[in-house]
Amino acid sequence: MTRHITTEKLINGVWVVTLDSADSPVNALSSALFDEVESLIGEVEGDRTAKGLVIISGKGDTFVAGADLDEVSTMTTKEEVTAYIGRANAILSRLEAWPKPVVCAIHGACMGGGLELAMACNARVASDSSKTVFSLPEVKLGLLPAGGGTQRLPGLIGISEALSMMLMGKQLRPQKAMKLGLIDDITHPFALKDAAVARVLKLVGGEAARRKVKRALPQAVMEKVKPGRSLIFYLAKKGVLSQTKGVYPAPLAIIDSVKYGSEHGVERGIQQDVHRFADLVLSPESRGLTSLFHAMKGAGKGLVNGNARDVKKLAILGAGLMGNGVAGVSTDLVDSLLIKDISLDGAAKGVQEVRDGLAIRAKSGGITNFEKQMQGAKVMACDDFFFFSGTDMVIEAAFEDLTLKKKLLKEVEEATEGRTIFASNTSSLPISEIAKDAKYPELVIGMHYFSPVRSMPLLEIIATDQTADWVIETAVDFGMKQGKTCIVVQDGPAFYTTRILTIMLNEAMLLLEEGVDVSVLDDVMMRFGFPVGPVTLVDEVGFDVGVHVGAVMKPTADARAIPQSSVLGKLHGKGFLGRKNKKGFYDYGKKKRGKKAVNPDVKGIIGTKGKSRISVEEIQQRVGLTMVNEAILCLEEGVIRTPADGDLGAVLGLGFPPFTGGPFRYTDKRGPADVLKTLDGLEKKYGKRFKAATLLREKVKDGTLFHADNPL
Repeated sequence: MTRHITTEKLINGVWVVTLDSADSPVNALSSALFDEVESLIGEVEGDRTAKGLVIISGKGDTFVAGADLDEVSTMTTKEEVTAYIGRANAILSRLEAWPKPVVCAIHGACMGGGLELAMACNARVASDSSKTVFSLPEVKLGLLPAGGGTQRLPGLIGISEALSMMLMGKQLRPQKAMKLGLIDDITHPFALKDAAVARVLKLVGGEAARRKVKRALPQAVMEKVKPGRSLIFYLAKKGVLSQTKGVYPAPLAIIDSVKYGSEHGVERGIQQDVHRFADLVLSPESRGLTSLFHAMKGAGKGLVNGNARDVKKLAILGAGLMGNGVAGVSTDLVDSLLIKDISLDGAAKGVQEVRDGLAIRAKSGGITNFEKQMQGAKVMACDDFFFFSGTDMVIEAAFEDLTLKKKLLKEVEEATEGRTIFASNTSSLPISEIAKDAKYPELVIGMHYFSPVRSMPLLEIIATDQTADWVIETAVDFGMKQGKTCIVVQDGPAFYTTRILTIMLNEAMLLLEEGVDVSVLDDVMMRFGFPVGPVTLVDEVGFDVGVHVGAVMKPTADARAIPQSSVLGKLHGKGFLGRKNKKGFYDYGKKKRGKKAVNPDVKGIIGTKGKSRISVEEIQQRVGLTMVNEAILCLEEGVIRTPADGDLGAVLGLGFPPFTGGPFRYTDKRGPADVLKTLDGLEKKYGKRFKAATLLREKVKDGTLFHADNPL
């Protein structure tokens, strides 16, 4: 009994194979699918009347999503992994070697192993749809494309483009894929099957030779000669090390793989990739990233239980960066969308920003021109709360001012008569304080988006003791429809993400006071695994924001005897805002050997205690473990529901080293006892701010882990 594929043979002799895994929303490459494919290939090879083969998907918006990660995650030995990926490559090589043409008909996401399957075919026909994208995203899981991706992709689109695509895990839309030479034709979704069959018949008749793609002359020359290729690989490796500080093995393995294949050929390159892939699958970095992937898939499950209400009419308060960003990810979800600002001109500018964003997406192929027009027509500017009548949800994205937010809530309540959710996009102000004088506190919730809204995957939803369950469910449901990974946290000063970030950044500022150099601190923490250093992060967020959040956290810090650094206050008082006014820890007007130069005025203003002799390891432990310990305290206090939520919030919202899987996975992997020992040592040396969470001590005493069901 087949569970993954169905077949038909057309009267013209072309076989059509439809991938449609039962009981799954997507097609994935699994051992069960391999069994059926091997049987099918044998049948097709034995059919002397067959003229060719078309491979198509039966799923609505997915061709093949990639490997079955649930299956791969259970593998614990190199032999298991090599057997799995070796079998996949044997099937693809057999398909590639079949003397009759094979054409892939692609609609929807063609990712990872799905794209590797497509590249093993003679030609690829794609649908002209915003749903259709091509990607080799394995690097995001700490892996490399080991189903021939590193070997076949350079031959189709060139070494430079292939490296760029694989090292960044970026997606290509059909038009771009066509231009680069990855696909051979684009057609309407409804004509996809017929177009693929026609392509097979043309290949049989010798009418459809592979398209020749013209590449830029410098690129063509560079890739043709060995010295040029060597330079490409050198620059790629240099770029990777600059961005990752070498803490991720997968990007370097991808570069080595492409280089090896360019020197020894596709077949030997694939053989080497099988072993590279096995080593990466079993690496702690990949295990951490894969655990994060599974946590993202599970986020929100159990939080929406049939009580969520549809959001048909949405209003955004505030036409700034955040308000416009939230509007931009909501235009396809609602029937109407209002943007209100202080003035009608301000609101109109917000509407135009949203429509400009839609135009950019349409140009890139993310949406169709029709979708651009339709979604843009839903967005309207207004300057009176009268128009808020009948709204299902209002998302407030005004300045971080408690008095202002309370005033806006009151005006919304008066206009909406107790039927509208009021969601505040605040990063630190307690929702219960905003709702303190509300008529309908059960309708008030926090929805903390991260900037830039479209690209940041996390949405932190903050519930008070009075927030109604259906309101929480509606917020989660709407956030998930926006494409966000949602975590629900309990209300309190700075909630979860801002709280653990503030504690971490405070420690970083204390280190600056002790004489640690700005650039050294950033470099050391990037070597720990953060994508950007803490000092750069302060410049990006803004000194004004840092000072504001510090004030919100002050009562908590005082109660726990945490000394608050005066660095941000001093600099802010001298007009420092960070990147936004090009006056921060770094001088954004100057560069030193291609790097940002440290602002020479900083040291004199903050008044350091002399040159620091603190070791690299101690800097990393002081900064890193303050965030880890604070995350554990948040779990202990019930601010977050689960360790998985804590991991997602820290990684997706704040950039805690992704390859660790998050602060709780990090603690499990390192060992709670070792983390506790380090914190105890730091407390003895520096004081109570390093006092370990009681929950951590309990884990050590009980010999348990935070993720006991799936320890690393």
